[in-house]
Amino acid sequence: MRQTLLATQTEDEKVFLVGVETKIPANGWSIDSSLEELSYLAETAGAKVVGRLTQKLKRPSSIYYLGRGKLEELISLRQQCQYSTVIFNDELSPRQQRNLEEILKAKVIDRTALILDIFAKRAQTREGQLQVELAQHQYLLPRLAGQWSHLERLGGGIGTRGPGESQLETDRRLIRNRINRLKTHIEAVRQHRARYRQKRKQSQIPIVALVGYTNAGKSTLLNALSQAGVLVEDKLFSTLDPVTRRLVLPDKRQFLFTDTVGFIHKLPLSIVAAFRATLEELTEADLLLHIVDITHQDAAEQCQTVEEILTDLHLSDKPRLTVINKIDLVVENPEELAALVISLGLSDDIAVAISALKGWGLDKLLDKIAAHLSQSPDTD
Repeated sequence: MRQTLLATQTEDEKVFLVGVETKIPANGWSIDSSLEELSYLAETAGAKVVGRLTQKLKRPSSIYYLGRGKLEELISLRQQCQYSTVIFNDELSPRQQRNLEEILKAKVIDRTALILDIFAKRAQTREGQLQVELAQHQYLLPRLAGQWSHLERLGGGIGTRGPGESQLETDRRLIRNRINRLKTHIEAVRQHRARYRQKRKQSQIPIVALVGYTNAGKSTLLNALSQAGVLVEDKLFSTLDPVTRRLVLPDKRQFLFTDTVGFIHKLPLSIVAAFRATLEELTEADLLLHIVDITHQDAAEQCQTVEEILTDLHLSDKPRLTVINKIDLVVENPEELAALVISLGLSDDIAVAISALKGWGLDKLLDKIAAHLSQSPDTD
């Protein structure tokens, strides 16, 4: 049974977005682009965004995240915007979250909690649900202390010895026990995947894995080439669980085509760790297809984010082919695809332009996959 621990928002809940802009933008992202994505995340979760607020600081305040002036401005906007929840663009410390909820008199969550909430809704398989629940519990554990802080403020004496502390420790113990059980279950999944990968390796069928920013069109491409029937929506993380299909190349060789969870700017480390069993599928791939949404205003920043996550996963040396998707929104006919790749300064050897939706360029993509796999020592 799926369990949502964070209870971040309900349908049509009015939310207000807040972000801090530092001197050095994270991964080249501007604060406006980052908040635009946060807005998209909130809408994906079913919330209604009623406003946003930004502040330039050397670093976020350790007490309230915002400076005092901006905090007062946020409080004053409560009556005008009628928000019930404030979502912050960075992960808040337990202290920041408690302080903000006290002074704002509203529910406060951060980017990590929002992403976890979406993941909890999207996970369909037992494995995906286990991985999301583990990340949720790991996020919740350090925030438990605030649940009993009202007893601590009463001071010592009669009525305060034991109950609050014992209940807090009970909650912590229950969550730690659940975390350990989840890790055991996920390790079993990991071992099963390892055995399955070993069998696939013995069969000498090459593996091609899709990677890319969320909503870049990976599932659309998987469906176009394999009729996989994967859910496709214009929402972030529309599919979460990995899907593998067997395909046949033009030269009649077979290969396995695998899709995994999409990446995103400021992807929480807890999620990366929890999805280790799933992401390990990428380590066995003979070729990675990096799917890029060429129409997105932050396409370059999205590419950089994906490359940095691949580096963190020790996959930067994997053979890779860049697949420029949604090209039907840029050119009028498929004859212009090759010229577009050249105009972007990309080599024809490492990049191919396609429209997964209209089927443009898919034959050339398969030819390039075949050429790359022929060069791989594991497929000789």
